[in-house]
Amino acid sequence: MSEQSTHQPPEQGPREQGRQEEGPREQPPEQGRPTALVTGATGTVGRLVVDGLLAAGAEVRALSRAPERAALPAGVRVLRGDLTDPASLRAALGGADAVFLLWPFAGAEGARAVLEETARHARRVVYLSSAAVREHEREVERLVERSGIGWTVLRPHALAANARRWADGVRTGGVVREAFGAATTAPVDERDVAAVAVRALTGDGQLGAVLELTGPRSMTRSEQAGILGEALGRPVRWEEAGEPAARQQMLDRGWPAAAADGVLRDLAASLAAPAVITDTVREVTGAPALSFHDWARAHAGEFRPTMRAARIHGFGGPEVIRVDTVPRPVPGAGEVLIRVAATSFNPTEAALRAGLLRDLLPVALPYTLGWDVAGTVVGTGPDVTGLAPGDRVIGRVDAGGGGAEYALAPASLLAAAPRTVPLADAAAIPLAGLTAWQAVFEGARLGAGQRVLVNGAGGGVGVFAVQLAKHAGAEVVAVAGPHSAAAVARLGADQVVDRTAGPLAGAVGRPVDVVLNLAPVAPEAAAALVPLVRPGGLLVSVATPVPVPPGVDATAVHLVARNDARQLARLVRLVDSGALTVPVAASYPLDELARVHRDSEAGPARGKITLVP
Repeated sequence: MSEQSTHQPPEQGPREQGRQEEGPREQPPEQGRPTALVTGATGTVGRLVVDGLLAAGAEVRALSRAPERAALPAGVRVLRGDLTDPASLRAALGGADAVFLLWPFAGAEGARAVLEETARHARRVVYLSSAAVREHEREVERLVERSGIGWTVLRPHALAANARRWADGVRTGGVVREAFGAATTAPVDERDVAAVAVRALTGDGQLGAVLELTGPRSMTRSEQAGILGEALGRPVRWEEAGEPAARQQMLDRGWPAAAADGVLRDLAASLAAPAVITDTVREVTGAPALSFHDWARAHAGEFRPTMRAARIHGFGGPEVIRVDTVPRPVPGAGEVLIRVAATSFNPTEAALRAGLLRDLLPVALPYTLGWDVAGTVVGTGPDVTGLAPGDRVIGRVDAGGGGAEYALAPASLLAAAPRTVPLADAAAIPLAGLTAWQAVFEGARLGAGQRVLVNGAGGGVGVFAVQLAKHAGAEVVAVAGPHSAAAVARLGADQVVDRTAGPLAGAVGRPVDVVLNLAPVAPEAAAALVPLVRPGGLLVSVATPVPVPPGVDATAVHLVARNDARQLARLVRLVDSGALTVPVAASYPLDELARVHRDSEAGPARGKITLVP
């Protein structure tokens, strides 16, 4: 229906003049809230009809073969039913005043039974036909007119939404490759079609009318492409394809051969004269028809390059994480666009997702997760120096966004990726590595000969802290779970203490100079760390603060790690020199991020986990 445009006025007859072959049982409008049933409610026009009916105060029902997947607005009653089974419509039709009928089939078989069932319940039906009036559409129109109830037929000419089929070419190369660029059309915005449908479903007018719907101006198809370019702010050119190639494109999209041939015939016929323009939209709704410029501006995002991104639209459990298709971002001043090889999971993100950090880290929703990124620069914004497309980089993205196929990052906060580990593994370094660096060298100021206890040594920060403490020349006592003990020992810990084996004091032995607390622990567990420090010692925590009781000779520091590209570059040098291992415990597809969050809440994560888009 929507792919075809008819540019000659239809034959005028009794229907076009507002007369009916069989007069409908026109009844006075029902007092109170009308009830409308919408078929095709999840489609381009049907979804807008649903929205318009809700705005008009109607009770809205939607017919769906799979109600659980309909995803319609709150307040819509979605009922299971199938137009191929008229008996399944009875529950949906019971008490309905009006029906919006979209007949999605290439033939009219079965339409009579559907309309007979409709006439037993409803007072009117609005049928979405098309200006092409194909054979099966004409037959459904005839059955609608003879249904015995009030009827309206909508015949939109080419829908503006047909331009969506050009999206792939526009996204990838700014080109529309089709035949008949000089064919004329007056594209009608689907919002106007829906607005007319809502008036016909809820008002007293348009009974017995066949309404031809067009946009306000005739234009060629190549002009449409140019208008899309204006909305996008970059050129979109028309590239004329031969008719055989255009036909094959349609067949590849699943079009029946007869439908493809019909569209090409209509396009060829429309080369000779401007498209017909009607004023029906204004006459019915009181507002002028929207232009194709309006449509292009409203839908420009669909023609921009897209990507998949793991986002939250609200706070809650892991189930709030969705992998959406969204527009690919464009780098601004000082920014680069990175094709992401991987991001990594940080437990703090689970707290953000749950809404526990709203006061400390307020974010705008929807929010793309991922504070780490490793990938390849594919674009640079103004004022970027030192980085160019093709450069492999890693970084901490404080605004989030690493959990996507592409991410923006300030160029000044990135470092060249290490050469000696896979690029995806390097995503484990930024946030955890910087936190460990600052805990070891700034908070604790560790040096040779000191004895340090690392609590949470098996976690994402801990695996780096153990290595950096050894690199500083310290003796390392690592506290870890039983599943992490062997891995922590391989990283160089001098002593590994099982955190589940009982009180730490007895296992640790003599007091340490410094305690690094890298794990979110209960207050009583944090208090149990204090006696492990020698008099005059230091407790540094990047997680749960460790309070020092009055009279105890020790100093406590709570450290919040910051972004630092120079420190990140030093970490990379240690990796490339072999002094620092990047221990990736597991890697998952980005689609499994919700699972990673669930697992982290079930028990502490062991090592770093990366997510690959």
